[in-house]
Amino acid sequence: MAGRSSGLTGWLARRTSTQLAAAMGVLSALALSGSLLVTGAAVRMDQREKAALAALDDYSTMVTKLGSETSLSAERLTEADATWLSAWLSAFQSGPARDARTLEETCRTGRGGAGVRFIRAPVGKPAGLAALDEVRGERAGRLGEDVYVVRLNPGTLCPSRAVEVVVVRRTFGALDIAVGRVVDRSGEAWGWAVAAVMGAGLLLLVIGLAAAAVARRRLTSAVAEVSRALDRAAVGDFSLRAPETALAPELTELTGHVNRTLDRLDELLSWLRDSADQLAHDFRTPLARASVRLERLRASATTPEARKLVNEARSDLAQITRSMNEAMALRDGEAWVFESVRLDQLAAQAADLYQPLAEEREVSIRVEAGPVSVLGVRSLLQRAVTNLVDNAVKFSPEGGMVTLSAGMADGRPMLSVADQGPGFAEATGLAASAAGDGRESHGMGLAFVRAILKRHGAVMTVDDGHPGAVVTARFSR
Repeated sequence: MAGRSSGLTGWLARRTSTQLAAAMGVLSALALSGSLLVTGAAVRMDQREKAALAALDDYSTMVTKLGSETSLSAERLTEADATWLSAWLSAFQSGPARDARTLEETCRTGRGGAGVRFIRAPVGKPAGLAALDEVRGERAGRLGEDVYVVRLNPGTLCPSRAVEVVVVRRTFGALDIAVGRVVDRSGEAWGWAVAAVMGAGLLLLVIGLAAAAVARRRLTSAVAEVSRALDRAAVGDFSLRAPETALAPELTELTGHVNRTLDRLDELLSWLRDSADQLAHDFRTPLARASVRLERLRASATTPEARKLVNEARSDLAQITRSMNEAMALRDGEAWVFESVRLDQLAAQAADLYQPLAEEREVSIRVEAGPVSVLGVRSLLQRAVTNLVDNAVKFSPEGGMVTLSAGMADGRPMLSVADQGPGFAEATGLAASAAGDGRESHGMGLAFVRAILKRHGAVMTVDDGHPGAVVTARFSR
């Protein structure tokens, strides 16, 4: 039992509110239909019981009027008696009855109550409706002893209407007697009740389906608003919030949590931006002073070794300044504007930009790109591509080749930069300069590129080019 309960709970947990609302409407309609069937069966049984009581009363009246059984024994019955019984039954059949309808009325309206009889004697011809004896019907022990429910097809009793008759079959002396009453149909009141219940069931079904459609539309709209707020936050815009009660009250708690989380993230990012601004301000002044002092020291240096050390120190300061500027660019997420960016165009522009440096180092740059677009920040993607090309050109040997590729791979936009240099350390994935080559990459190198790509939903991989390295960015859209 516990297993069934947990299974039902799991099934309900997997259903959407739309499916549950539709299921409730269908179940309500089915419940009403079931109650209608049960009520109809009960009413039908009641109508049969009334017909059976009337038929038994008719039988009692008949045997009372026929007299004693001894006068109707097989030994004493004659042809004349049989003829008399036939005439008597015809008179009894069409005689006045206070509680019964005529056969003509029953056949015309379909309403029950009309009585039908049949008598068969050992001699002579049977009298009355022969179908009461020929059609056996279904035994109805609940209605009484020797009581049957018989269905008479059109043309048997009524020319164009089928009727149901409750028949009492018994013997009286030497006579076989069948007395029946036509069962009343549901009746006008019952017909209206059936129509009302069916209409209510249909109305409940329509209401359930309509409620399901409204709930689905409302939930879909509310979820879309929440998704829109999260999408805007994903690109650094925290100005939009999800409506907490206007669209879907059942999502109020969820949207409240989302909005509080966005508020907290906005607060933390604001604090980080302020901290970064303060750090940048604190660093710029000492860096500027150090640059001025190094320039003075360079002017007063008297030996080549001293001037070399000053130049290296100035290069280190410039490197720190570039790294700081790139870090500041990454933190300015609220100013990013996402647009459609052509990766093949970025590759071609980066190749043109570094062509002079490549020719100076006797390195060839080749672009293999087809039209492919991604959604992103053009300036940041351009920085990432130029950073990769800068590294590739600097680390390529004389006569080497740098290949830029852009296109679709496995249904996803892709851009890669391959060189023929010393490659990357497999264990750490760091640039070869980190192993002691002495040459520095542009800005923060791969860490900067990886941060930009991650911000755009892309994944960066570094593979061995045999020789060299292949850096690939795979975008999700």
